[in-house]
Amino acid sequence: MSGLPPSLKANPRLSQWLAIRPEGRVEVCSGKVELGQGIATALAAIVAGELDVAVGRIAMVRASTAGAPNEGFTAGSLSVQDSGGALRQVCAETRAIYLDAAAQRLEVAAGDLEVRDGEIRVRGVPALRTSYWELADPALLACAAEGRAAPKAPGAEREGELPLRLDLPDKVMGRPAFLHDMVLPGMLYARIAHPPSPGATLQAVDVAAVEALPGVVRVVRDGSFLGVIAEGEAEANRALRKLKAVAQWNERETLPDMDDLPAFLRAQPVETSVVDEKEPASAATAPTRSFQASYARPYLAHASIGPSCGLARWDDGGRVEVWTHAQGVYPLLKDLALLLRIAPQDITVTHVPGAGCYGHNGADDAAVDAALLARAVPGRPVQVLWTREDELACAPFGAAMAVDLQASVDADGRIVDWQHAVWSNGHSMRPGRMAVPVFHAAPLLADGFAPQVSINVPLATGAGAERNSIPGYTFARHRVVNHRLLAMPLRTSSLRSLGAHCNVFAAECFMDEIALALGVDPLDFRLRHLDDARGRAVLEHVARMAGWRQRAKREGVGQGLGFARYKNNGAWCAAIAEVETQQDIRVRRLWLAVDVGRVVHLDGVKNQLEGGAIQTVSWVLKEAVQFDRTRVTSERWGAYPILRFSEVPAIEIAVLDRPQEPSLGAGEPTHGPVAAAIGNALFDALGVRVREMPLTRERVQRAALAA
Repeated sequence: MSGLPPSLKANPRLSQWLAIRPEGRVEVCSGKVELGQGIATALAAIVAGELDVAVGRIAMVRASTAGAPNEGFTAGSLSVQDSGGALRQVCAETRAIYLDAAAQRLEVAAGDLEVRDGEIRVRGVPALRTSYWELADPALLACAAEGRAAPKAPGAEREGELPLRLDLPDKVMGRPAFLHDMVLPGMLYARIAHPPSPGATLQAVDVAAVEALPGVVRVVRDGSFLGVIAEGEAEANRALRKLKAVAQWNERETLPDMDDLPAFLRAQPVETSVVDEKEPASAATAPTRSFQASYARPYLAHASIGPSCGLARWDDGGRVEVWTHAQGVYPLLKDLALLLRIAPQDITVTHVPGAGCYGHNGADDAAVDAALLARAVPGRPVQVLWTREDELACAPFGAAMAVDLQASVDADGRIVDWQHAVWSNGHSMRPGRMAVPVFHAAPLLADGFAPQVSINVPLATGAGAERNSIPGYTFARHRVVNHRLLAMPLRTSSLRSLGAHCNVFAAECFMDEIALALGVDPLDFRLRHLDDARGRAVLEHVARMAGWRQRAKREGVGQGLGFARYKNNGAWCAAIAEVETQQDIRVRRLWLAVDVGRVVHLDGVKNQLEGGAIQTVSWVLKEAVQFDRTRVTSERWGAYPILRFSEVPAIEIAVLDRPQEPSLGAGEPTHGPVAAAIGNALFDALGVRVREMPLTRERVQRAALAA
């Protein structure tokens, strides 16, 4: 088993992943979940290709703790890489098992058999045939993977059209497909009256006044956890308005100065760690020039269009079923058992698609809210739907960050020393990673749990605030230090690309600043320091796409470059942005060249890259959580603007397919390079360097005055 993919090694039983049904269907279980990223389609394509069956025969089964493999979270752009790799091996072993069974039935050698859409026949003897479906027997896959059968070589999969997105027809046609649409017999509807500010405590509430309203079943109060259960959605909404009106909260000023976040971050108690350092193998060339600069980003919200939802039902025996659109059913189960103080085997958590997300939004919290409220009405399912205000003010945020960079250059124009320092809260408060539950409700309960400070996952599993802080270029010396804040005024956790967004923005803008100070083209300066052949390939390719060498200066228009290999071990991405500043700051065009190794589903890869690029434009130009000293104030779209459809740039994408290489994720490699490309393009257009996101006209004006 030592050579098995990690996900399969952790979940080796074949029947946990795959089932062959006599009616001509292949059921596939993955621990990864569909979040709108098209992962179900990509995994179905892998299975179809390895087993030689039509994609239409593949049924993707929702992840559930009732039996799906435990693959942790759907995060880090790892689904095709990890779950896809596991399923390739599972299918290879399944195919071998079924070919052996067919060979015995047909009395031929397994090597004489071929498969066409599940039909197994003897080459040259069409009359001798059977099929997966005729041989279907659960006992055949009731065994552990052994690694003896090898997946097909790249290009040897069954030929045919790649599948369209399996999840899109229901969404396009408006058919009920989300957890929000799910209706169980006898279902009740609930809302949560969240504390109006971080750290607020509930002093008093007139429960009777709310329970007297028509359709109200129960008001639940447990410490500062407060919710209402009603017979219908309209009644629940009406009761929530009343509940908020009669609740009395004690609030305190706990939030920093929003307009000076970098200073706040640097002034907090921290846990300091050296992320990585390198010393020259021989005496380094003496530096002749030194540079330094500081960069920052604000707190960012997930800002999901569809608010979080959870559904739960307790039975009379004290067992609970939970339905959620969270990113990890098993981690949610672990912390839920701790919170409810019941045995894990008394909980079943099943994933149902919901509003898409990238990172730890309010989905886990809403599921827990539903479980806490449903306990008050055993036997009846309870749906909790967060409000828009809940979603924008109570879900975990992407952490604010400050990055300080220093570099020294020798007489040949090469960087010989690079210093990278990060100040940030941790980027993970996901369930299942701490000794106590970390849900929004956990510290609110009367017998609850102390608030925790977010952590960073280890560097070996992707890192958090320090993600992509280790330079991908070859410098004689470098040192990277992370300062994790031990104070957490706003709850922070995983948001798409984690620290890579700000770290790459900072590092790649700094590379431009040094190159321009030395009078060197930014592309040439990067290539001067880059030994990685695949990195050089995406940089040179995107330069050709955008006509970088032939670009002409135009008033108010600039082009900028950004590059990184995501997490230093994932996909390579190079980006060029064209920014126009005539009326406002607008990204007009983006060019992306990306290497994700072996491409499983090209359309899906491009969709992921395009979506990530558009989200990055929104982050870089517009998004920032707003707050005063007490409350988050960006609880509506007017105070938390996101990119409009009319502002989406034209995007040209080139995917450098490398079929002999392992597949890499496409969900997050664009965020850092695109952010840096925009920052560098803005400087190219105006000659003003803005180092703190979002890059607004007001910041441009302040930077111009300070120059």
